[in-house]
Amino acid sequence: MTTSTSTELMSAQSIVKWAGGKRQLLPKLLESCPPQFNRYFEPFVGGGALFFALARPGSHLSDTNGDLIRLYQTVRDHVDALIARLTQIQTTYRSLPPESQSEFFYEMRFRYNERVADAVEQSALFVALNRLAFNGLYRLNARGAFNTPFGRYKNPNISRIDPIRTAHEVLQDATLVEADYTAIADIVRASDFCYIDPPYMPVSETAKFTSYTAKGFGWDDQVALAEFIRMLQQRGVYVMASNADVPAVHELYEGLHIQVVPVHRAINRDATKRAGATEVIITTYPVVHA
Repeated sequence: MTTSTSTELMSAQSIVKWAGGKRQLLPKLLESCPPQFNRYFEPFVGGGALFFALARPGSHLSDTNGDLIRLYQTVRDHVDALIARLTQIQTTYRSLPPESQSEFFYEMRFRYNERVADAVEQSALFVALNRLAFNGLYRLNARGAFNTPFGRYKNPNISRIDPIRTAHEVLQDATLVEADYTAIADIVRASDFCYIDPPYMPVSETAKFTSYTAKGFGWDDQVALAEFIRMLQQRGVYVMASNADVPAVHELYEGLHIQVVPVHRAINRDATKRAGATEVIITTYPVVHA
């Protein structure tokens, strides 16, 4: 059994913007990891902030968003081709007059949704759209098409060469799977550590964004996930989960260890509502600092 953090590659970071990304919460998450564990699992990997911070060899990462998983596979296996294509996209974008940049964005969005490109091109479009879309929001409609509008940034860094190369190194020993979170049930064992960061329970009737995939993530999914976490706990797996600080979440996870932590919400069209929010960190084990 090894310690929870790595002394190598600690400069690795998320390479995509992601709604609900955990970069700002990383200090609390790192403090809340078990002091020792075997393998690391993250079945709602998203932006992977905690994975990149831990930089654990042999990690198992999965998500139902297939394009996200294929991006990580491309970063791991074809990083030079991906960076070359992103550099081309960035050069083209910056050469265009402002009035033509939005047209370029929507052309890329159309090609991305057509899904006729190879893995490198599709992953390059994924990153470029992520850097240029409004607030970096990844949103799919009911047909599974990416539909976030243009964000009108002045000088976006699309290629992000250094973070992508660092991510390439960290991902070398990672297992990457397009799958529902339940797929890890057959392989996770006692003393493994699983971080679960699902689409959050809505904090109000107007805050129901779960469109990272076309299917969404509703109340029945939240209940099933809570039952899954309790099953892993009984198996001896260390589980840490994040969710919204709402009464329903506290009820679902009653009896587990719950920390309430302040956050700043990056994706909200009303900037006055981005501060003063709270979330919860749920663990199946006691956290000393909490």
